[in-house]
Amino acid sequence: MKLGFLTHVQGRGDDPARTYRDAQDLFVVADELGFDVGWVAQHHVPPGGGGLPSPWTFLAHAAARTKRIRLGTAITVLPLENPIRLAEDISVVDTLSGGRVEVGVGSGGSEAEYAAFGRDVARKRELTTEHLAILRAALANEEVGTRGFTIQPPAGDFTGRIWQGVFSGAGAEHAAAAGSNLLLNRAAYGYDEPTDAVQRPWADAYLSAWDRPRPPRIGLSRFVFPAKDRRTALAQIAADVHQAALRFGQRGAFPADLDTDEALRRFHSFYGHPDEIVAALRRERVLPVATDLITQFNPAVPDHDAAIRALELIATEVAPALGWKPQPEGV
Repeated sequence: MKLGFLTHVQGRGDDPARTYRDAQDLFVVADELGFDVGWVAQHHVPPGGGGLPSPWTFLAHAAARTKRIRLGTAITVLPLENPIRLAEDISVVDTLSGGRVEVGVGSGGSEAEYAAFGRDVARKRELTTEHLAILRAALANEEVGTRGFTIQPPAGDFTGRIWQGVFSGAGAEHAAAAGSNLLLNRAAYGYDEPTDAVQRPWADAYLSAWDRPRPPRIGLSRFVFPAKDRRTALAQIAADVHQAALRFGQRGAFPADLDTDEALRRFHSFYGHPDEIVAALRRERVLPVATDLITQFNPAVPDHDAAIRALELIATEVAPALGWKPQPEGV
């Protein structure tokens, strides 16, 4: 199993420079702890999501501050991007980082974001398919856009480094057919059943549809926040998770007016002492077929010191108990 962490680059107050510095610090800490991949999420509309519209600029800076951790997006909102320009940015960051890039893409779904970029949200799946085909061709150094044009710098081999975020079994099968790795979100929205019960059939559908010679990869994103005990963890995450659930309720993704306990359940949260988290993750139904565990704190925005401590506990107590070992430096 590979171990990752995902940040939505969120902060409190109106100091984006500090928020970005803190998020960069998490990459440095994770690199030193041996995490395999650091992921960022792209959001053009920040409330309730994140504050990073330009993930590849951010990752270029992270590449300069780290040595071995791989750098990925979960996700880049592909329909809002020019896929050829995106491929150029990806190739530049990959070159600067020594080939450490992972590319996660998806369709997003914010009507405000689609409107701002002049795109039809009703065509999001169609646009994702169209743009992904161009992105793949560009990253394979094929001619794109016009005769004789290929991206600069020439891209490395991205055969096994493109991921798709999906929200259904059909989406999982589509990702497999495209030869993409699979990204599963931290929570399944619009369902009363537990997230892992909803997502396990999606993972099974992906694996059944996979027909490529290389092994399939499944990245499983989960809200994991370890602390010295549940009370300490809740002090950092409970209010944020509850407020996020209420916002999701207003949009119809969750039932309205959930209490904190139900909000934590809906976000499929793993929190408390590391031993409690390990026991809960051993009951997780998708984790046995996942190749990558991607931990995140969103929708909570814990204090920076608490976030760093949580990363330390994930890397030293939670993940090793699940069989993960950090790769030696240079591997």
